[in-house]
Amino acid sequence: MYRRIRKQLEGILRSADEPQPRGRSSGDDHVPDFEPHRHIRLLTFNIQVGINTASYRHYLTRSWQHLLPHRKRIENLDRIAVLLRNYDVIALQECDGGSLRSGYINQVQYLAEAAGIPYWHQQLNRNLGQLAQHSNGLLSRYRPLGVEEHKLPGLIPGRGAIVARYGTESDPLVLVMLHLSLSKSAQNKQLGFIRELISDYQHVVLMGDLNNHAEQLLSNTPLKHANLVPLPATAHSFPSWRPERALDHILVSPSLEIRRSEVVSFPVSDHLPVALDIKLPSGYVQTF
Repeated sequence: MYRRIRKQLEGILRSADEPQPRGRSSGDDHVPDFEPHRHIRLLTFNIQVGINTASYRHYLTRSWQHLLPHRKRIENLDRIAVLLRNYDVIALQECDGGSLRSGYINQVQYLAEAAGIPYWHQQLNRNLGQLAQHSNGLLSRYRPLGVEEHKLPGLIPGRGAIVARYGTESDPLVLVMLHLSLSKSAQNKQLGFIRELISDYQHVVLMGDLNNHAEQLLSNTPLKHANLVPLPATAHSFPSWRPERALDHILVSPSLEIRRSEVVSFPVSDHLPVALDIKLPSGYVQTF
């Protein structure tokens, strides 16, 4: 018994030390072309790998679900999929790409298929073999011009960003989906990296779990030079059972008019999802 357990653990640790492969994607042959309407519905959601957390004590009593499968995890994913059907482009954080704890299900792919969304892309950021496949996800009803993965700098590796471009090569709509580290120093490095990525674009959306308030992000980090518009400071998304902090954001360029924004009352994860409708500039729409 001891030798068998030790052999299994050694296999898991070897897998974790191997170079991380790129994430997976649905491919885009079957995905409709980007046809800009007057608005696009966006959502960002930290799903906490499908764990239903409804109080601080659940961080302790349900912590085992970060390592082992749970029979209600699929039910939670199905509930999330119903919500996702209402949106065009979705950024997901804290997904599992297919390990023991998720029942070897790629949660990004599962949610896309359950929600009827044709395009998905899973970015694998921290590969712990059979124990966990920490990932970000992109779901889209439109075919992107291109999707890039970027590893974000930081003392502890495992944070990443997905960059998707839509529209035209000469003047694209650029969506950056990411999950920032907790420490201030790491966030500054990561946002400096992101600032360089978006510096040449006019129409930018930055969305994800940024682990900080918008005022801090837009005044005391490299984003202060990015000319991005935040949601209201009252858009609190964490913790989901008693929202007191605005940690999840959709920040947009001034060229993209905000039609509607909300923190969605959908307490499945420890974060609440944040939604935003953006209106494209009239001249931009007319080019299609």
